[in-house]
Amino acid sequence: MKYVQIGAYEIGLVFKNNTYKRMLKEGNYWFWNETVTVYDLTKQFNSPIELNILLQDEVLADALQVIEVKDNEIVLQYQNGLLNQVLTAGRYTFWKSFVNYEFIYADISRVEISEQISRAILQHKLLVPYIRSYTVESYENALLFIDGKYVQQLNSGVYYWWKNNIPVSVGKVDTRQLQLEINGQEILTRDKAALRINGQAQYKVADIEKALLQNKDYDKQLYIAFQLALREYIGGLTFDELLEKKETIVPFILNAVREKALALGVEVNGFGIRDIILPGEVKEIMNQVLIAEKKAQANIIMRREETASTRSLLNTAKLMEENNMLFKLKEMEYVEKIADKISNISVSGNGALVEQLKQIFVPQK
Repeated sequence: MKYVQIGAYEIGLVFKNNTYKRMLKEGNYWFWNETVTVYDLTKQFNSPIELNILLQDEVLADALQVIEVKDNEIVLQYQNGLLNQVLTAGRYTFWKSFVNYEFIYADISRVEISEQISRAILQHKLLVPYIRSYTVESYENALLFIDGKYVQQLNSGVYYWWKNNIPVSVGKVDTRQLQLEINGQEILTRDKAALRINGQAQYKVADIEKALLQNKDYDKQLYIAFQLALREYIGGLTFDELLEKKETIVPFILNAVREKALALGVEVNGFGIRDIILPGEVKEIMNQVLIAEKKAQANIIMRREETASTRSLLNTAKLMEENNMLFKLKEMEYVEKIADKISNISVSGNGALVEQLKQIFVPQK
């Protein structure tokens, strides 16, 4: 004889010669040639034998909740409102007892998550292995491709999909104003002068579907469009004409590129030439021309000043010729200037020398 006590929150299964006989609830029992396995009603039930055999007992089957998970499914098992585990393909049994169980089936053979699963649960560490996510920033737009096919456009936000063998990819673009550097363009003018031009352009992606679906490497194509427009403009002018018409280069380039940019899904907002680099020989010649021009301008200014000075002297001479008093005043002015330059006068000899100085500095009546 064997005594077995089954508690209030327990169930006993009776076996004889490894054959299931019956289920026992709370109570005290004596057994002869039988074994009893006691199970905790608050725990998951793990069948000691084939589950279908046990389920033939209607009493036991009514006390169990059987969860069958297919190959393409997972089941989220909640215990008292909290995610407890993720059940993969297989068969699971739980006691219908004091513990509140909830099960959510999810078909992971599809990409979209149509089940009512909160975002917090999608980020739960137990579910992360089955989820793939992608973030589109607030300054971005994106295109969703599933199994190689374009599906839809994605605005900014965080997106979740089931992780399976169906390929999912996201192509995104930056919708902010972007800058394109156009550097080191070696271009020949019409008169074969080699120039190197550095420029920059500002643009924005206006149509993401055109940019990504209808064009490959839209930014490289935009670069080439600017490059060809520069070559077309500069190659049609001589070096001197280019210097004279340099203010027209920006409008020409913008008009030439704008339509091509729209076909790429891009809106061009600005363009500018940062610098034009001349070859060493041309630069030296230009410097010589500049120096010659500045010298010529300086000579013209000097000649103009000399002419003005001569004209002033002529006018003064005419006035002094007509007015004797003006001539004497001018003479006294020059004598005063000469006297300012003399600091000491040493006189030796008789009084005749003093008379000579008087004749020099004192006007004669």
